[in-house]
Amino acid sequence: MGDSKVAAVFGGNGFIGQYVVQQLALAGYTVRVASRRPDQGALLRPLGRLGQVAPFYASVLDDASVACVVRGADVVVNLVAVLSPSGRQTLKAVNVEGAGRVARLAAQAGVGRFIHMSALGASTTASSAYARSRAEGEAQVQQYRPDAAIIRPSVVFGPEDNFFNLFAMLARYLPALPVYGARTRVQPVYAGDVARVVAALAQQDGSVARVWSLGGPSVMTMADIATLVLEETRKDKSLFHVPGWLARLQATVLERLPGALLTHDALRLLATDNVLPGGETGFESFGLTPRTVQSCVPFYLERYRAGGGRSGIVVGEL
Repeated sequence: MGDSKVAAVFGGNGFIGQYVVQQLALAGYTVRVASRRPDQGALLRPLGRLGQVAPFYASVLDDASVACVVRGADVVVNLVAVLSPSGRQTLKAVNVEGAGRVARLAAQAGVGRFIHMSALGASTTASSAYARSRAEGEAQVQQYRPDAAIIRPSVVFGPEDNFFNLFAMLARYLPALPVYGARTRVQPVYAGDVARVVAALAQQDGSVARVWSLGGPSVMTMADIATLVLEETRKDKSLFHVPGWLARLQATVLERLPGALLTHDALRLLATDNVLPGGETGFESFGLTPRTVQSCVPFYLERYRAGGGRSGIVVGEL
């Protein structure tokens, strides 16, 4: 891949975004890291050669800033989404209209390839507003970019995640570890592996216009995950399977607080399995073998054993 190729990554300073930026830089792209916080994007400059990774200001709520970033790009990757609304950052504004805006302006700019990150479980009939918004965002993208590659990962993990790390933080401070949707199954997938698929789709010859669902090699229940966290953090505590009525009561309070640690919509998400059919991972099409939870998670949960906090940005293979 020649140095003349340009990739614009919206949300490139986020959890998955930093891995995507790294993989695209390794593939030879000049990478524009587009976000509302270009100061954070500047931290990713060491992932490429001098001048190869550059931060840009852009908001998916604003035509002008998006148009500036996509102009002259060969590939556009949209990773921007919100799990719950906050001010102007509503599900409709970001997950639906924002996705459509990036796709529309990329089409108008003549961008050759468009890759959109959605989520496994996206459906217009889902009980969760978040899952519905991701499906509606896909429809917006396909309206303007019918040639788009749409990626739907299951729960994504990595050293900076808000999944295993959240469980570990709760295990540190609470007398018992609460588990919501204890029997719900997920298929955790490593952020670096998702990024490798993005890079592969960016470089692949021919059409990539389809939905690419991705999951890790293991299917786990939420109770399995909580048990693993207790084992790896060496916390001698019990699991508390939170009953539905209590979970809803807690959500009524917590979703009104800063950070919205638990919401009713999150509970609806947790009521539905988040796995691929037939034991597939989705990586088979790329000739890739996804990392297991056991090969990665214990290394970053180790920092919770002695009471330490979360580490800073960690990018790359472990």
